[in-house]
Amino acid sequence: GLCLLVLRVFIGVHVFLVSCALPDSVVRRFIVRVMCSVLGLLVRQSDPRLRGAGARVFIANHVTPFDHNVVSLLTSCNTPALSGAPGFICWSRGFMELGVTGSRAELVDSLKEYSAHQGNPPLLLFPEEAATNGRAGLLRFSSWPFSILDEVQPVALQVRRPLVAVSVADSSWITELLWTFFVPFTVYQVRWMPSVPRQADERSEDFALRVQELLAMELGVVSTRITAADRTEHMKRLRHTSRLPFAPGGGPGYGTSAWALLLGGLCSQVPPSLPGGAPEDVRVMAMAQQVKEVLPHVPLEVIRTDLVQTNCVDTTIANLLEGRVPFFPESNETGDLPAPSTSQAAAASGIQGSVAAPSSKPAIKQFAKSPVERHLSLQERKRALYDYARR
Repeated sequence: GLCLLVLRVFIGVHVFLVSCALPDSVVRRFIVRVMCSVLGLLVRQSDPRLRGAGARVFIANHVTPFDHNVVSLLTSCNTPALSGAPGFICWSRGFMELGVTGSRAELVDSLKEYSAHQGNPPLLLFPEEAATNGRAGLLRFSSWPFSILDEVQPVALQVRRPLVAVSVADSSWITELLWTFFVPFTVYQVRWMPSVPRQADERSEDFALRVQELLAMELGVVSTRITAADRTEHMKRLRHTSRLPFAPGGGPGYGTSAWALLLGGLCSQVPPSLPGGAPEDVRVMAMAQQVKEVLPHVPLEVIRTDLVQTNCVDTTIANLLEGRVPFFPESNETGDLPAPSTSQAAAASGIQGSVAAPSSKPAIKQFAKSPVERHLSLQERKRALYDYARR
């Protein structure tokens, strides 16, 4: 792997120089594609006759930071730079700089003007706005790419490589490039789909949802309502909890959730005793029972409703502890569980913003001014609830 990495770094420099020296043409794309195969980037396509059949906007799912480079090896297209500082790095990665730093409305107007010139290559856009590994589902499509023109052509991308996962969550494009050079090969499968026109009086949001469903069916994955902002928030939470001394997470008795499949993160979900093909209601009930054991005073229906949205035990517990999901506490009518101690009762009552009787550890009497203090107080309440559940 290290030998391949060193060798391919030198070859990659030559590939970059050749792609910069030659003008955009069929000859250039063929030469660069052959040289990329030496780098371990193997590009395959299905239904090439549908490629660029009059479409001015390509819509693709996002798997790796190099999806736009791979598609540009098959057909001429441009992808606008949506993030990152403009300059040499942005240009060298193959992005098109529009000089628009304002809102999405200004970006759409600039892309409409670009598409109005027939001599410009088609646009390649990624409505997910964040990369996933493409094995579980698609992030919710943004509507702005569907406001440019009334007809788009979906492009389904699938990527596989041996030994190393594709699109590891929270990794940079440089890391992905080095792993691509390190492994023996990475196969990109590009499937061209028929163009999809906008229906009469169809809003951009509905148009985006319809194209997302078509791409999900083509890829054999689910069409989720998880947005790129949700992904960013999830990764922030994972990074933050990993630095804490008490970080509730999936232990050895738990499997992997849809978040892990989508983003590469870890999230406790269904015990291994349940088969992977169990019905959805059984899986949700199994997760709800786990949350109920930790938070016995929370109504089961409230837990199930939030689990349908999060599909993650830890996220639901955090939502309930942090007050994002309102509920009325249930009284302990069964009596088969031991009554919580004073400190545990104080931690449980902290969910609703109140503090019970004094415990061995002083409780916070007022709302902390510092965000760090508030978070530490939250972690103490979480620790008490988890300790109580383990007993």
